[in-house]
Amino acid sequence: MLNKGYEMIKGIQYIIDDQGKKKSVILDLEKWGDYWEDFYDILVSESRREEPKVSWEKLKKEALSSQ
Repeated sequence: MLNKGYEMIKGIQYIIDDQGKKKSVILDLEKWGDYWEDFYDILVSESRREEPKVSWEKLKKEALSSQ
């Protein structure tokens, strides 16, 4: 259920369940798009936290050798 009366900040709407709990959010990307991109970048970064690390020197060497 989309509750337009639950819009507390312009350009942000919440979808609430039957008990009135917020379940999802709808963002006006024209207004909040830059913030969404930052938030998404953080989510991607966190999801990759356990991936193997590559040193800057190794990455630079690989990049230069592929040119």
